[in-house]
Amino acid sequence: MNQATATSENGKAHAPRAPHGPARNPVIEAAKESFMAGLLAAVLASFILGVKTVDTPGGLQLQYRWHLVLYAFALVTVGRFFLRLFWWKAGAALPKLVGEIGAGVTRATAPLGKWVGLALAVTAFALPFIPGIGRYELDIAILVLTYVLLGWGLNVVVGYAGLLDLGYVAFYAVGAYSYALLAKHFGLGFWTVLPLAGLLAALWGMILGFPVLRLRGDYLAIVTLAFGEIIRIILLNWQEVTGGPDGITGIPRPTFFGLEFKRFGENTFHQFFGLEYSSLHRIIFLYFIILALAMITFFVTNRLRRLPVGRAWEAMREGEIACRTLGINTTNTKLTAFAVGAFFGGLGGSFFATRQGFISPESFTFIESAIILAIVVLGGLGSQIGVAIAAIVMIGGFEVFRDLEEYRMLIFGLLMVVIMVWKPRGLVSSRMPTIFLGKEKRAISADMVQEGQG
Repeated sequence: MNQATATSENGKAHAPRAPHGPARNPVIEAAKESFMAGLLAAVLASFILGVKTVDTPGGLQLQYRWHLVLYAFALVTVGRFFLRLFWWKAGAALPKLVGEIGAGVTRATAPLGKWVGLALAVTAFALPFIPGIGRYELDIAILVLTYVLLGWGLNVVVGYAGLLDLGYVAFYAVGAYSYALLAKHFGLGFWTVLPLAGLLAALWGMILGFPVLRLRGDYLAIVTLAFGEIIRIILLNWQEVTGGPDGITGIPRPTFFGLEFKRFGENTFHQFFGLEYSSLHRIIFLYFIILALAMITFFVTNRLRRLPVGRAWEAMREGEIACRTLGINTTNTKLTAFAVGAFFGGLGGSFFATRQGFISPESFTFIESAIILAIVVLGGLGSQIGVAIAAIVMIGGFEVFRDLEEYRMLIFGLLMVVIMVWKPRGLVSSRMPTIFLGKEKRAISADMVQEGQG
């Protein structure tokens, strides 16, 4: 019997039976789901936006802002309705169109990666000499370059080796305290302690690597997160060495071949070169130090990726079991990834200590690891240019929205969600293979990486 029609006993055909239950209207279903999402957003926003403490002469008082809660409810409801009706609909044409456009843009802009990197490098070197650039802009640039360095270091562990590390701030802290203690108590200079701080952080990276050799995925993330908290608690409680919650003050500043950046005294920078004293000299010097460290990190990690150890990292990222069948020692591969990433984290920590002149455990909380990991993920796993762009967007974005007070984090979170929806593989979703079988060198989509074709 044909499924499209049903036949009665007298041979007459009649309409097919209706399916069990009434047909669901997609508009009504989307409206119900959107209303529930908006209601949930209103409940959460009532604690975040609806109530604010105001300091008055009579003490702290509560200020109610229910209109903001209403705005949040309306925004979430309307946005969820259109997403549910048009974007998340099975077989919807809009997501496919956006995906095709994104793939086309990726193929068109992939050859421009080198030019973008060159433009960023030239701009970075010329930034202090651009008219109108003052101390505030240089301080922001120093902060951005610090996170670029840390992002490139973590990219070795997460992007190249595929090891999820949530405790990267521990190596950042080891480098900072190593420089502070060696420079203050033993009188060692910045350039002497800098590689020592990196090596000590690399040693701790190997110490972390041994317990997690058999762990992957979420279990690895939990252990690395615990490692970061253990380091912070040790710094907080070991008061005889680290100063505890009071931290370490009076950390020596770096000198320019023995010339100090002071207004008065002998062997000062401005007196030696016959210049008028300016506090901007030290800021520019620190800027070029972190720029040089970032460039060293870029070239070293980029070179390591093309060496056998870098190819072993990528092979382990694609499949650890297959990597073992090829005869690659995964133990050494993991340890080298942790050690190299930690080394550059130690360099960033030592620079942070000498720049601030004061460090404490409060500067090395989990949120720092989360920010660095977000930079790597949003930039694109394994993409160095993408990490640099993500650091500029995220760290610079904090300063752009600084005047918005409590709305800054909401806008920042919204932008992160938009980026992850629009570019789930990161801002730079193309990769350059380490080996080309043919003469033509071309980038490939990041969608191919986890399939072992990158």
